[in-house]
Amino acid sequence: ALPLHLLAPPILAQDNTPANNPITDAGATLGRVLFYDKRLSANNSISCSSCHQQQHGFSDPRQFSIGFQGGATGRNSMGLTNARYHQRGHFFWDERAATLEDQVLGPIQNDVEMGLTLTELVSKVSAEEFYHELFTDAFGDQTVTSRRISRALAQFVRSIISAESKYDLGRPTNFSNFTAQENLGRALFNGRGRCVTCHGSDNFVPNNVFNNGLENPYTDPGVGGITGRPQDIGKFKVTTLRNVALTAPYMHDGRFPTLEEVVEFYNSQIVDHPNLAPQLRTGGPPRPGQPPQPSGPIRLNLNQAERNALVAFLHTLTDPNLAADPKYSDPFDYGD
Repeated sequence: ALPLHLLAPPILAQDNTPANNPITDAGATLGRVLFYDKRLSANNSISCSSCHQQQHGFSDPRQFSIGFQGGATGRNSMGLTNARYHQRGHFFWDERAATLEDQVLGPIQNDVEMGLTLTELVSKVSAEEFYHELFTDAFGDQTVTSRRISRALAQFVRSIISAESKYDLGRPTNFSNFTAQENLGRALFNGRGRCVTCHGSDNFVPNNVFNNGLENPYTDPGVGGITGRPQDIGKFKVTTLRNVALTAPYMHDGRFPTLEEVVEFYNSQIVDHPNLAPQLRTGGPPRPGQPPQPSGPIRLNLNQAERNALVAFLHTLTDPNLAADPKYSDPFDYGD
């Protein structure tokens, strides 16, 4: 059951669930088992949950995740909360996966992360008898295919919805449950802090990719590495801020260990870049009779109390129930 503000037309329009893969209880249950099953890696040591941990907002507290042979991934693990509402429907930091169904098979086949071919994946899953019933419940018979595995995993990920944060509880009463500091942070988020321009709606995620001025030149080209277009260099998928207090470290390369450092970056440390998002740039078209305005990265110049308030507001977006909900938890008991 979702609160009314997550059933509003603008939110429903963000839903990327395809018509041929609606979320079902049986499909998401199968997906949950697959998500936590270490058999989905070449040496039975890594599951999807190894890099997307429930207690950390389905992300990884390490800067870079560790794959099945001990190698490190090239980017920080992105949180999965409310992935269903990424309207563009593209996934990975560089959006190279056209759908969530495509994305969930990517790490399984990655040479660093899990190291299986799709043929090996199907063979290993087919060999486990408990999957026969799970596949029958979800799809009508026990046949295992990579497409069915993809669909079940995607259903599970789309089922991970955050709807019981302090923000959600306060939304119907104009945030009467907020402290003065949290309400100041909310005002800054929606106003002078300009955060809402990239993290809009009650899901705090836009329908776009952005260059946020982390560096110039970019070590990682982001979307530009996929498209080959100079105007896409340094652009990355913008993640939701839901459960953001749980998903440290931050940015595609995990460079910021704390939310305080993230706020300070946007406050005073954005680097100029030709592709810097307009939302993060000062200046604009010249006014009649006036010289062109200088253009460069925004400097918000928030004082310490304002920065603290912004961090306090970001903490209200955390849903503690989601981080401990049994239906999203590990069904296996691997021990150590």
